[in-house]
Amino acid sequence: MVEGKKGAGVSADRLTPELLKKWPKERPLLSLTAYDYPMGRILDEVGVDLIHVGDSLGMVVLGMPDTTGVTMADMIRATEAVSRGRKKAMISADLPFESYVTLEGCVRHSKELLQAGADAVKPEGGREIFPQIEALEKAGIPWIGHLGMLPQNVKKEGGYRKKGKSREEARQILEDAKEMEKRGACAMVLELMAPEVAAEVTRTLSIPTIGIGAGDGTTGQIRVTHDLLGLTPWYRPGFVKGDLGFAKKIGELVQRIKSSGFAGLG
Repeated sequence: MVEGKKGAGVSADRLTPELLKKWPKERPLLSLTAYDYPMGRILDEVGVDLIHVGDSLGMVVLGMPDTTGVTMADMIRATEAVSRGRKKAMISADLPFESYVTLEGCVRHSKELLQAGADAVKPEGGREIFPQIEALEKAGIPWIGHLGMLPQNVKKEGGYRKKGKSREEARQILEDAKEMEKRGACAMVLELMAPEVAAEVTRTLSIPTIGIGAGDGTTGQIRVTHDLLGLTPWYRPGFVKGDLGFAKKIGELVQRIKSSGFAGLG
């Protein structure tokens, strides 16, 4: 197995890809996103199981309309920052758009993310990326699957559409999930998927499933931390039922500072 860079102070009993594969079905698994050192450290210290450095950083950090503009340089820098704050949590990182088109590129870019501090990489897709998955396995690179709605396909599909609503689509998702487990996936993200299909995938697989917009029948859940904090009030996914309203709180703080003549700022 390819070894990634180990950060200073990383705990010997941290969650690893091999341990993730054996995650008990009855134990909830929490994954949240981070793109910088402070958030990575905070999430690690409060006990988040899996910190995901997502290409969602394009939308919530860089102001892009979708994830397709995110580069390898963006992902490497973010993964390095998050890994500096991690001690016990596992870190996964997205392979960005078009970084795994070729087998050589898939392996090379995955190794770069591991070197930056990730424990596993995550490409999007099912049977269409089986050759890439095989290349990752041969190279000893841990990976997490991603089925259902694929954000990197948003331009090709003309938007975000819930998957698994037809019998044929549900069948293909289940078949791909089973095959990907056989080919070595250590977990499976199920995004914007019919809840009954996500639950069936979860019952069928022995590895954990991590849902987002796929109902509550999965082993665990993943969320974009900025959504939960309320830092992007101009966009809140329907599956985020509430947030902490940080954008409003920041505005209130700024107004207090301005109205007080900057008193207390030193």
